[in-house]
Amino acid sequence: MTSGGDAPGMNAAVRAVVRACIYYDLEVFGVYKGYDGLINGSIDRLFVRSVSNILSRGGTFLLSARSQEFRTKEGRQKAYDNFKKFDLDALVVIGGDGSFTGADIFSQEFNVPVIGIPGTIDNDLAGTDYTIGFDTACNTAREAIDKIRDTASSHERLFFVEVMGRDAGFIAVNSAIGGGAVAMVVPEHNWTVEALIKRLRKGAANKKASNVVIIAEGCHLGNAYDVAQEVKQELDYFDIRVTVLGHLQRGGSPTTMDRVLASRLGVAAVEGLTEGQSKVMVGMINNEIVYTPIGQAVKTEKRLGDEEFRIAKILSI
Repeated sequence: MTSGGDAPGMNAAVRAVVRACIYYDLEVFGVYKGYDGLINGSIDRLFVRSVSNILSRGGTFLLSARSQEFRTKEGRQKAYDNFKKFDLDALVVIGGDGSFTGADIFSQEFNVPVIGIPGTIDNDLAGTDYTIGFDTACNTAREAIDKIRDTASSHERLFFVEVMGRDAGFIAVNSAIGGGAVAMVVPEHNWTVEALIKRLRKGAANKKASNVVIIAEGCHLGNAYDVAQEVKQELDYFDIRVTVLGHLQRGGSPTTMDRVLASRLGVAAVEGLTEGQSKVMVGMINNEIVYTPIGQAVKTEKRLGDEEFRIAKILSI
């Protein structure tokens, strides 16, 4: 099943799980619409051809949802009843921290073997260097920034570009470095508006033809419009524009990196279950498969390192 926010590469992960199960002579079923599907019995057996031609598709053909009913004991009981009705043995959940929290509770209450595959563009789960969808989201943001820079250069404008990532700045810092931004504001760094203005003044003194500032949606200064308004009050000579990329970053065909990552994690999830792994998330660290307890993956804060900020500062002059 896929649950929570969609991410490019989820279909590739589903495909890998299905084909790995069949390779190991296991029956595999798809749960539609996340935990709601488990509660309502929207479950069908999947075959090799069920997952043909989905490797390159964004989103998730199993569909996804955030289930309020699953948050209740009664809802989880309905889910377990259907789990037993279909004679299932284990559950593979592809999603983020909310989906994994639900899987962990479900496993504890009903002793159901579960394994999580990290599928979220935010890259905010510990226990893996990268989550499925993150690379595609970064590339989507970078492509948008490249295009924005064209018009910024043509009109000597200052653009504030807001990217997704919830409470983590991974997309912001990668798209800022990859897109040549003059500055970035992320939740992990307590930058002030005054510091940002100082950076922009320095750029103006160096006659920069265009300026792009990346704002992470969860930053402490507010959204891109808020930051742009404060800057405008001090630097009224800038022609300022704001672009919010929004859910554009969640869609699109997954990159090769996301397809390969999803495929490796999908196979590892099935192999982990056959070896007795449960209540774990499968991830990739230093190009090696690792299994991390789901609770640890969710509760451990994954934060940006100082190196990214150092590189971004050097390159922004």
